[in-house]
Amino acid sequence: MKFHYTLPEARTPVGSAAPALRWGVIGPGWVAERFVAAVQKNTRQIFQAVAGSSLDKAESFGRRFAIPSAYGSVEELVADSQVDVVYISTPHPTHYACALKAIRAGKHVLVEKPLAINAEQVRGLQEAAREHRVFLMEAMWTAFLPKFDVIRQVIEQGAIGEVRTIIADHGEFFEQDHRIMRPELAGGTLMDLGSYPVALATKLLGKPEQVLASGQTAPTGVNGQASIVLRHSGGNQSSLHTTLFSHTPGTAVIAGSEGYIFIDGMFYAPGNFHVYNNDKQKITYEQPKYSYDSLHYQAAHLATCVADGLLESPIRPIADSLLTMETLDQVRRELGIVFNDL
Repeated sequence: MKFHYTLPEARTPVGSAAPALRWGVIGPGWVAERFVAAVQKNTRQIFQAVAGSSLDKAESFGRRFAIPSAYGSVEELVADSQVDVVYISTPHPTHYACALKAIRAGKHVLVEKPLAINAEQVRGLQEAAREHRVFLMEAMWTAFLPKFDVIRQVIEQGAIGEVRTIIADHGEFFEQDHRIMRPELAGGTLMDLGSYPVALATKLLGKPEQVLASGQTAPTGVNGQASIVLRHSGGNQSSLHTTLFSHTPGTAVIAGSEGYIFIDGMFYAPGNFHVYNNDKQKITYEQPKYSYDSLHYQAAHLATCVADGLLESPIRPIADSLLTMETLDQVRRELGIVFNDL
């Protein structure tokens, strides 16, 4: 039998369609390199300034990406009148302070995930952005990928019925000297890797009514792996796992009453997914796997939102970021994970 369903087209605009904004980069590291390269290649956005922990680092990054202004401090960059929007990719514990400085300077802000390191900080940024009338968004790139726009439409069209269960996994192996192993940087698998499965579950099934978690500590003291069960409204459940001890398949399942979506690993990145009905008939969405080029979609989305006069993303609103962080906070309490965030 044939699966009588046609996958919808992605509604994601091409990056070059977004109006140009002038960007400043705070934190010229590994992630910023890939973000800037993708945005420069695929959009009309302009990188105007960069600030690093030292002027030398900022100048080196600026030369590599033809960014005209380099600064040795956050304060100097956010004072630059030639910067419209700031992209923040510093270590997790500094996201809140850097974003707050940019907001108070009247800049629109895109912060790498996690937006902050606890829900209280997320609320603080949300309030500040509203007060200063600037756009604030978490750089959860998954939400802006064309494949996830198609997945959202598949669910909205009822192709798999009512969503009942989420199963998601994200694991990678890290050496002991990697920054994810450092407690002072809010390291551990939960915030870096685990935020992807938790964000998927809370987006699709909402605020959990119960959070259960079991974890293992890495030799450096950070959370090494965690298994998480969330019970949502109506008894729906999410079963999530994350680890920094091993590479795992990184797949996800969105299971409904009339079928399910199986997302190939790494589920949060560009790649394939398959829609099955209850007769096990399948239709497949195909896309080249894991391309950092796709980091540009979130920048183009932000620029379009700003041009439209919006202060939050309709795709990844701060309410979604807050729900993810509230859930991560609950998991931290279950596992006894403590950051320097009190």
